[in-house]
Order: sequence, then C-alpha cells, then structure tokens
Amino acid sequence: MRIARFSIDGNVAFGAVQGDKPDELVLDIIKGIPFADFELSGTKVPLSKVRLLPPVLPNKVVAFGRNYAEHARELGNDVPDAPFAFFKPSTSVIGPGDAIQYPSFSEELHHEAELAVVIGRMCREVPRDRVQDVILGFTCANDVTARDVQRREKQWARAKGFDTSCPLGPWVETDLDLATASDLTVQLTVNGEQRQLGRTSEMIHSIEDLIVNVSEAMTLLPGDVILTGTPAGVGPLNVGDEVAVTIEGIGTLTNKVVKRG
Repeated sequence: MRIARFSIDGNVAFGAVQGDKPDELVLDIIKGIPFADFELSGTKVPLSKVRLLPPVLPNKVVAFGRNYAEHARELGNDVPDAPFAFFKPSTSVIGPGDAIQYPSFSEELHHEAELAVVIGRMCREVPRDRVQDVILGFTCANDVTARDVQRREKQWARAKGFDTSCPLGPWVETDLDLATASDLTVQLTVNGEQRQLGRTSEMIHSIEDLIVNVSEAMTLLPGDVILTGTPAGVGPLNVGDEVAVTIEGIGTLTNKVVKRG
C-alpha cells in the first residue's frame, strides 16, 4: 500500500494511493492513522486535487553518512568501520513539490538521493530478526547538504539540518520487505539530467545494521525516519534547479531550489 499524507480544503488526512497511471491516481481516505489499525473510508479524491505533504512528521530523522563506498571515496573520506550517524531536525522536513531554500550561509549546496525507512512502532534495542516488525514502509529522501559548511565546521548540524534540507515523499510504500528494499535502484536527476544512479545493495551497512545500531542508543517512535546513505554522484544544486529522486518500487520525489527569502 502507498500511504500519502495530504491537504485538501484546509484539512489534513492520510490516504491510500490507488491506481497505476499517474494522471488517474486517487486517494482513498484512511479512517485513523497508519501507525495503528485503520480502515479505508471508501471516500476517494483525485490525487491531482490535493496537496501532498511530507508523508510523516518525524520526531527525529536519524541519518547515516558514508554508507556507500564510492560516495565516501568521491569526497575523499575513509569508509567507516561502523555506522556513522547524525541528526536532521524535524524542521528540516518538507514534502513533494515544496521548495528547497538555498541557505544564505552557504555557497555550495549538494543533492544526496537516499532510501528512507519509516518506523511504524515505538521500539528500542531491536534484535536483527525483528527489524521488519518495526518498519512501516519506505520512501524517497534527499539529504540536501551545504557542503562548504560541512567541510568548514566539521560537525554537521548546520550543514545538514537547515530548514528545507530534508525533502521526503511522495508517499510511504508499505509493501516492500527488507529483502526487496535491500536491492532497489536509486536515481537522481537535476533538470532532467541524471546525476546519481546506484542500488541499495551497494550499502556498506544494511538496513538491519542501521536500525539495530541506532535503536541500541535511543528509542524510535512511530513516524521517525532513518536515512540510509547516498550512492556516488553527489553534486551541486543552484537556484532554479528542479531535483528529482526516484527509487524503484516507490516513486519520485521532486523539489525545486529557490533563493531563501
């Protein structure tokens, strides 16, 4: 099931995305929330009539850096022996179609296409064989990074945590199991030109590794998001660019870069 969060006539709701052709997609409005038992209402609205929002509003986004060897090397970094985590605040999250605001304190903004894992239930110290049980589904993410600030400041709070630096969407795909999610194509284009192309099978540390690692240290809550790293090919974004992340079996997340007002 593809679960979207959307706004229509000032109201916010979750809905199940139905249909195959992009111009014929509809939302069957969910009664309740996707983190508990829910029913489909049978009330349907065309996707073209709503505004898609970030598919979840996470309490926290835990991201993992340098989880693809070629990406680590392209930036001159060593491949870490253990998962390397950092945070993006909830205020960094935006949805499909929302603008990425070029931060005033940076002159080198980069894209990073990533598979995002959405947590479905409160959990801590998750055993490897129970990881599937705590996942609601998967979505597309763009770990937008102020690369010059990242180099200059060494720690990454401002470089990766500024407002609008975490586009998520377009929806959460709940029908992917871990085996399938561990070998998906990840692609990113800028103005229609391919910049990144990789597979999640190239991850150094698996999805299971990442969730076991972070849940050893902290409680994960329903709606929290885990970013799993980016394949090689990261590069610059400029004001006016349209950047699109496409992940096999999930969909496409598109955002435009604008000057910060």
